[in-house]
Amino acid sequence: MKQFDVIVIGGGHAGSEAAAAAARMGAKTALVTLRPEQIGVMSCNPAIGGLGKGHLVREIDALDGLMGRVADSAGIQFRLLNRRKGPAVQGPRAQADRKLYREAMQQALSVQNGLTIIGAEVIDLNLQSGRVAGVILKDGTSLFARAVVLTAGTFLNGVIHVGSERRSGGRVGDEPSIPLAGRLRDLLPSGGRLKTGTPPRLDGRSIDWSRLERQDGDEDPVLFSFMSRQPTARQIACGITHTNEQTHEIVRENLQRSAMYGGYIEGVGPRYCPSIEDKVVRFSEKSAHQVFLEPEGLDDDTIYPNGISTSLPRDVQEAYVRTIAGLEDVRILQPGYAIEYDFFDPRELRQSLEVRQLPGLFFAGQINGTTGYEEAAAQGLVAGLNAARLAKDEDVISFSRRDSYIGVMLDDLVTRGVTEPYRMFTSRAEFRLALRADNADQRLTPLGIAVGCVSEPRQRAFQEKMISICEARRALTTKRLSPKELLSHGLRLSQDGVRRDGFELLSLGEEARTAVESLFPAFSTYGQDIRDQVATDALYAQYLQRQEADAKLLHEEEQTIIPRDFDYDLLSGLSYELKTKLKRQQPENLARASKIEGMTPAALTLILAHLRKAQKNKAS
Repeated sequence: MKQFDVIVIGGGHAGSEAAAAAARMGAKTALVTLRPEQIGVMSCNPAIGGLGKGHLVREIDALDGLMGRVADSAGIQFRLLNRRKGPAVQGPRAQADRKLYREAMQQALSVQNGLTIIGAEVIDLNLQSGRVAGVILKDGTSLFARAVVLTAGTFLNGVIHVGSERRSGGRVGDEPSIPLAGRLRDLLPSGGRLKTGTPPRLDGRSIDWSRLERQDGDEDPVLFSFMSRQPTARQIACGITHTNEQTHEIVRENLQRSAMYGGYIEGVGPRYCPSIEDKVVRFSEKSAHQVFLEPEGLDDDTIYPNGISTSLPRDVQEAYVRTIAGLEDVRILQPGYAIEYDFFDPRELRQSLEVRQLPGLFFAGQINGTTGYEEAAAQGLVAGLNAARLAKDEDVISFSRRDSYIGVMLDDLVTRGVTEPYRMFTSRAEFRLALRADNADQRLTPLGIAVGCVSEPRQRAFQEKMISICEARRALTTKRLSPKELLSHGLRLSQDGVRRDGFELLSLGEEARTAVESLFPAFSTYGQDIRDQVATDALYAQYLQRQEADAKLLHEEEQTIIPRDFDYDLLSGLSYELKTKLKRQQPENLARASKIEGMTPAALTLILAHLRKAQKNKAS
């Protein structure tokens, strides 16, 4: 009998993190996957991070997860999105070499103590006394464990669509998981179908790069892992081009040949990553859409044209792609396609990602209705940690909306559910000023140390960093200066007589920082990274109380009634998507409105402000 503490099914981003996390917790872990050589494959775009997503990667890294370090080792272009905005909404992003990423992930798992990788197909779950107690492989072998983590990705009943053509597949080149999908449908009737898509892959040698806008990476690259210092792979540039009216006309003329618009797909696709068909229909007023041409590797001529995913037939893909500047003579190496797959209602999960109806079974990734590598990896981390805790009869590890984007995502999934693939955005978090990418380690590494999932080297590095931050902050409190004294050092403030220490002065911005580093020379002795962190903490300290007050107000006003005739169209700051959902569902109060999928704290605050204004006008 083959006995483990935790069995993880699937070797994608969720499965890799789940297996590594469980093993780091000291659980004897098995990772079962159809093709071990495909562990860590980037099935869709060759990139990690972005707005919201980059925050998740930093949080995974803060808990000693793999994605950040692997992305840093495979990154061939790094860009900090929203660099000109505040740190709370900045998102690190990297183009990755697919081969380097896969190799780095496999290497990380191969040296993980307590982890066994098994190449096999799981066709059934072993149930004992109403609990999941292991898995059954296609060859009849039974593996037993206290906890099982299922990370099926797009493989459950996966169907690939190219125009009217359809074939079974978990992704191009891989068979789907049919027997296990059928078994789950019998056990859990709350399932459904979702879909995602991918663009055609292009031969970079057939692209006229001279006609494209060049997009370089940042000169001072911001990496994902708190343990990384600089990129290790050669850095490259991407290209930017645009669709045009001719492109759109070809798409419009062939909409009924699209798998989605031709009625061949029942699953709902991701609203925030629309196909070219969706863009042409939903944004008909736009005459052009941006297309990013992203190299898939340093020694690979394949180009990923981000922005034109499709399920149109191959001949239509060739026609519309060749209308785009720089792509007139391009060769398509692999046509784009849509893939449809099974998912299950995440409202049937506990916050730990354990299935309520099947104790001992955890779900992570696209099976829960999410989309994206980063969302999957974060769920895998949570499921792996909690599966290991369950195997040891220990309490679950909880994440809240106050402490992490991981907590925001988990709460959104298990309380609101999904009707379309879920993607992380900074706007989903009411405490986003505190949940910044730069302070993910300060928020979560202490938790990781407490539960035992953080390695000794990271513990030491984190403790040294925190000591330096504390000392640097202390160096800013050695004196308090009046506006008059500060004026003599070139810093003009309101002559209010208020004396301020160095930390308070840092909250005033970059001009004040120059003066602070002159007035508090001990602070200047610390490294650039420590000074930057302290300055960022100071900048946001003044806003955190206001954020807390706004969140408290929303909580207190949950029962505020929304009149049936409330005109949501008057709210110019409300997205078209939310206006449509609100008008359709007609929530009777803010509490009900808050449960609508896609609702954000900012939208709720806007609705409340207009309700209060209407009440005031009525009273007067």
